[in-house]
Amino acid sequence: MSGPQCCENPPILNPSSGDGCVEQLGGLNAYIVGSQDYKLAILLLSDIFGYEAPNFRKLADKVAAAGFYVVVPDYFNGDPFAPENPQRPFMVWLKDHGTDKGSEDTKPIIQALKSKGISKIGAAGFCWGAKVAVELAKCELIQAAVPVHPAFVTPDDIKGAKVPIAVLGAEIDRLSPPELLKHFEEVLAAKSEVDGFVKIYPKTSHGWTIRYKVEDEAAAMEAHSDMIQWFTKFVK
Repeated sequence: MSGPQCCENPPILNPSSGDGCVEQLGGLNAYIVGSQDYKLAILLLSDIFGYEAPNFRKLADKVAAAGFYVVVPDYFNGDPFAPENPQRPFMVWLKDHGTDKGSEDTKPIIQALKSKGISKIGAAGFCWGAKVAVELAKCELIQAAVPVHPAFVTPDDIKGAKVPIAVLGAEIDRLSPPELLKHFEEVLAAKSEVDGFVKIYPKTSHGWTIRYKVEDEAAAMEAHSDMIQWFTKFVK
């Protein structure tokens, strides 16, 4: 994974964006929105630009409005990828922020949610976060997963998923091209014990769901709706 498509159309980060608030949960800062009285939580696992991206927080607000307690962790501890920093190119930054660490950092968050009385948890991961979501699905730490324009995810990862999983992918994506997504679909079709779904959105590029341009907004909204429907069905 070389990174350029991950880095396209970077957001202008805004720590005050969104309807929720930032608080500590499971050892990490997290953007939190929605009522924990719902007893149903969704983890939104960011791409390399982190949890202060306005469109990402707008999505969190939308998921909360659908009836979920939404948590967006700051996996990068205030150090999201900054494409304007020539001293830390993508591969250098990535060495400090591996997805394996993201998976481990999520476990205390899940424990903290359960201590609040949350009964069911889903996770949607975007690009970098997709791998984390799939790892959680393999360990059955969540009830449903939605990897979106995934990076790092392999057919073996999908094969290892033990909870309902929906893969939402872009037609124009060098990180998870349509051929790979179709392979994911074949793997899921062979796993009758696990509900699976793969959708390729025409004319979209990697990152379109949260770093969308005006011309991509309709497709982004469609993907958001599909994700929420998956969670409404399986996180209950």
